Amino acid sequence: MPSVYILYSKIIDHYYIGYTIDSIANRINKHLSNFYENKYTAEAKDWNLYLQINCKTNNQAMQIKKHIKKMKSRKYITDLIKYPEIIINLLSKYE
Repeated sequence: MPSVYILYSKIIDHYYIGYTIDSIANRINKHLSNFYENKYTAEAKDWNLYLQINCKTNNQAMQIKKHIKKMKSRKYITDLIKYPEIIINLLSKYE
């Protein structure tokens, strides 16, 4: 099932937004094991899953990921947890 995921690193105090058709656990393990060694997530080794949004299609997951990244806002990311209706609206908008 395609999913959008947001990881958080306390060490560098940053969020990482991605999407996968693989399992979230496998994707996080790849980030933690330097599978993506020249990528942004190689900066920290303490990435934890902050949020997962299960999507119906790959396209829906890609669009939601792009939307969240385009917002460029930590507050928006924390609001996704605080106000679940935002996620519901995103899922219906990019259906």
